[in-house]
Amino acid sequence: MDDLSRSGAAVPAPSPLTSYNAYHIVGIGGIGISAIGRMLSMEGKKVTGSDRSRSSVTDELEAAGISISFEQNAAALPADAECVIHTIAMPVDAPELVAARERGLRVMTYPEALGEISRNKFTIAISGTHGKTTTTAMIAKVLMDAGLDPTVIVGSVLIDAKSNFIAGKSSILVVEACEYRRSFLNLNPDVVVITNVEADHLDYYKDLEDVRSAFVSFVEKVPAEGFVVANMCQEGMADVVGTTLADVRDYSEYECDVDLKAPGRHNYENAKAALAVADLLHVDPAAALKSVSEFAGTWRRFESRGSFAVEGQGVSAALVYDDYAHHPTEVRATLAGAKERFQGVKKVVVFQPHTYTRTKALLEDFGGAFADADRVIVLPIYAAREPHDETISSSMVADKINASGVLAEAVESHEAAVERVRAIVAELAGYGEGCVVFTMGAGDVRDVGDSLLS
Repeated sequence: MDDLSRSGAAVPAPSPLTSYNAYHIVGIGGIGISAIGRMLSMEGKKVTGSDRSRSSVTDELEAAGISISFEQNAAALPADAECVIHTIAMPVDAPELVAARERGLRVMTYPEALGEISRNKFTIAISGTHGKTTTTAMIAKVLMDAGLDPTVIVGSVLIDAKSNFIAGKSSILVVEACEYRRSFLNLNPDVVVITNVEADHLDYYKDLEDVRSAFVSFVEKVPAEGFVVANMCQEGMADVVGTTLADVRDYSEYECDVDLKAPGRHNYENAKAALAVADLLHVDPAAALKSVSEFAGTWRRFESRGSFAVEGQGVSAALVYDDYAHHPTEVRATLAGAKERFQGVKKVVVFQPHTYTRTKALLEDFGGAFADADRVIVLPIYAAREPHDETISSSMVADKINASGVLAEAVESHEAAVERVRAIVAELAGYGEGCVVFTMGAGDVRDVGDSLLS
């Protein structure tokens, strides 16, 4: 490790972020920002937070002793708070943020907080339009298994560790780096991994070239003694990494000749990226290969949730899986993995489009993304941060899927989706065919699986 560490950073100095005693986190239920709350709490800091609703994440934070308000107003900001951290989705005029500024408190976004943490760490930042969560988790497992004791912040729950935050004692930080609003430019990376670069977040970026420009700026932050790890066979990647002074490693040249627990060709590519990083840090190749072969996955990435039966149909069970896929490329990759794992089994997908801008911009691509599904139920578009847009709808997505030759239908609610899934499973069972149901999307589509399993 000595040849890879920053000069004088064998044991990092405390992050400037931790110089306060009391922190308030707005939107603390977010899967990424909640890791900051865990980290600060584990370091003995007082941590409070707010969110608009309860979730499994907020339940776990409260169990860890973090007080959370579910009324997001000025009164939720504790009198003794010294620093406020918030999600980038939070508007600048949110009551807690206005109150914090009026009191002269330090206010920073989640990406800015990550930047502070990375400042005195040997930072391995995993970026890309797709696959960054799984790749971050794989790299974390390889380094932990090798005894390198990294700190890990990932935008999901590591199934092996049952957490989205690992408190390591070494100088290494492994962090998922999000490109939305150029958030990753807050980081101070020594190693940048790029899984891929495609058009996404088109509510912010103008087009694919604009997305690529953000990645160009990101790799330019890597020092000359650092590394950029990318698949140089991907279209446009040579242009993305062309201006970096760092050493560029092509992870497509690495071999991953083991069976992975996580299905799909895309996960072999993620594993190759993890093996390339392991090589940079002088991890024994055989040990690294063993680690990726044992990788169990992350929350909401091809996650097995259980099974349910349809009464009176004589079918033993329909399996339920959940996946975060919300971009056409991710949908296609997940269903390719499903086809590989569940040969001869009917695939029923409940899909929730995420944001009006993404759905509108990628509508044609969504039409062909479900080729490996047998039936698709499309929920209303999850608006997230966007105002309602009547020019795009879930019915339009269903029409495009139908035009591609896969039977699809739009429904008006989660309850209607549950009814249709049960009816479809019963219908297929009548023909003696087994089913696996996938809930898919970045919103609250997982709730459909909860209802099926209950």
